[in-house]
Amino acid sequence: MQNKKLVNDIKLFVLDMDGTFYLGNRIYEGSLDFLNKVKETGREFIFFTNNSSKAPEDYIDKLKKMDCYIERKDILTSGDVTIEYLKSYYNGASVYLVGTKELEKSFTEAGIPLTEAKPDIVVVGFDMTITYEKLERACTYIRNGAKFIATHMDINCPTEEGFIPDCGAICAAIELSTGVKPEFMGKPTDKTVAMITKLTNYQANEIAFVGDRLYTDVATGVNNGSTGILVLTGETKLEDLDKSEIKPNFIFNSIKDIGDCLG
Repeated sequence: MQNKKLVNDIKLFVLDMDGTFYLGNRIYEGSLDFLNKVKETGREFIFFTNNSSKAPEDYIDKLKKMDCYIERKDILTSGDVTIEYLKSYYNGASVYLVGTKELEKSFTEAGIPLTEAKPDIVVVGFDMTITYEKLERACTYIRNGAKFIATHMDINCPTEEGFIPDCGAICAAIELSTGVKPEFMGKPTDKTVAMITKLTNYQANEIAFVGDRLYTDVATGVNNGSTGILVLTGETKLEDLDKSEIKPNFIFNSIKDIGDCLG
């Protein structure tokens, strides 16, 4: 009953996607029921994915195929946070981007100057088109003094066939080669929380970050003055909690169960 009361204090739910709302192209049972309950009780939600391999519009189209209809304002990605950060702190700096065509398009449309030679900054995303040439160039530029930024720190990405290497895994290879650690964007950084509070006008303590990963989704909430809610539909299992320093405020089997607590 205490958990139910505390969950009801939340005004904005920031929802992870892969492993939380859907897996691959399959929506989890009860996901749409949760969104309806949020709306019915006068609350709001936005989707936030660390997956920077696709543009926000791609996710809108994907959700539409699952009978979930949202607008551009209802979704943010780690790519969005990275773009906002670059424009705020490195406006005009040239960028060598290790990312997909979709991420490249987002950067170009936002006015980020991309280059293939002597960049000021190397930005690494979840590049599913990664090549050895891209890795070699990124490492060379970083050794020569370019700042190293990554859209997010996720090591693996869940798929219906299992886990595949994500942005954090690519960055680990670059770090081992160069000895330089990246500055991460996306979840669980305070940059993500700052962007969300700015866009939504909610205070951090009115927001819950919901997801299947302790070190990104849950950590965003518990480390930045918000609430961290773990769902057990993706990467994290209950036994993982024993060896984790990050402890969620709440644990639910699925987001449908969160909705059942809202009144």
